[in-house]
Amino acid sequence: MDVYTLPVVVFHLLGTIYQLLLTKCYLCKMSEKGHKAGFVSIIGKPNVGKSTLMNQMVGERLSIITSKAQTTRHRIMGILSGEDFQIIYSDTPGVILPQYELQQSMMKFVHSSLEDADVILYVTDLYEKADDDTGLLEKISKLGLPIVFILNKSDLAKGTQLMDKMEYWKEHIQASSYVTVSALNGENIDALFKAIVDNLPEHPAYFPKDMLTDKPEKFFAAEIIREKIFRNYKKEVPYSCEVVIESFHEDEKIIRMRAEIYVERKSQKGILIGKGGAALKKVGIESRKDLETFFAKQVHLETFVKVADSWRKKERNLKGFGYTN
Repeated sequence: MDVYTLPVVVFHLLGTIYQLLLTKCYLCKMSEKGHKAGFVSIIGKPNVGKSTLMNQMVGERLSIITSKAQTTRHRIMGILSGEDFQIIYSDTPGVILPQYELQQSMMKFVHSSLEDADVILYVTDLYEKADDDTGLLEKISKLGLPIVFILNKSDLAKGTQLMDKMEYWKEHIQASSYVTVSALNGENIDALFKAIVDNLPEHPAYFPKDMLTDKPEKFFAAEIIREKIFRNYKKEVPYSCEVVIESFHEDEKIIRMRAEIYVERKSQKGILIGKGGAALKKVGIESRKDLETFFAKQVHLETFVKVADSWRKKERNLKGFGYTN
C-alpha cells in the first residue's frame, strides 16, 4: 500500500466506524422506546405524611420521620427504577408561610422541585382543609402538569369519612388521578404507583438504574442524628439544632464519624447535653444504632455541641450548612 491509497483506506474505515455508531445509536433509541422516566415532586403542608410516603414508594428509609412539623428541611431525591421506568421522587419540606431565613430556604427547595417536575403528587390527609393561605393550590393549578391527588392516612378513617373527604377535595383541586392511601401501612400503594407511571412521559433514564438517591452518605448520617434530636427534645430545641458531619472515615470493618450539633443559644446547649451528658449520650446511642442499620456496618460516633448564634436567621450560616438552591 503506497502513501496515496492509505488516506482512502483510512477514509473508508472511518466511514464504516461512523455507520456502526449510527446503528448503535439507533438501536439504543429503539430500546428506549416505551421507557418512561420523570421527576415526581411530593408536596403538601407539614405533617401529612410526605416523607413516609416517599420511603414507602422507594422501599428505603431515605427521609427522616417524626411527629413534629417541619422535620424535613431539604429536597431529598429517591430514585425508583425498573426495566421500563425510572421515577425520581422529590420529598420536600411542608409548605408554610416562611417567618425567617431558614424557612425561606426550605420553601425554595419546594419551588425548585416544582420547576423541574413532570408529575406533582399533592399529599393531604383526613384532617386538613383546603384553605390556600400559602397560594400552593393556585400555583400548581397554573403549571399545567399532571397532578396526582393523594388522601393519606386512610387507615384512620371511620364510616364514610374517607369518601366524604375525597368528594370535598374534588371540589377544590383538579387532578389527573385521585388516590387514597395509608403511607404508614402501605395500603393502596400499587394503585398510586400505577397512577404515577401512567402520567410519566416517555424518556430514557436520567440516572444509572442502580442509583438510589442524589445525596451523599454524610447527609443521611446527619439526618439520622437530627431525627433523634427531634424525638428526644421538646419545644424549640429540635428546631434550633443543625447537625454537620465534620469527619467521615470508612474502612472494611468500621465507620468513624464526628458530628457537630449546632444550637442557637448557650441555654440550648445545656439542655441538649443534659445533666452529666446523659441526654446527649442517649441521642448518640440511638443514632449509632440506626446508623449501623443504615450503613450495614459498625459505627463509632462522636458528638459535640456548639453554639452558632441565631443561625436560622443568618444567610451566611445557612449556606455553610448546605441550605443553598
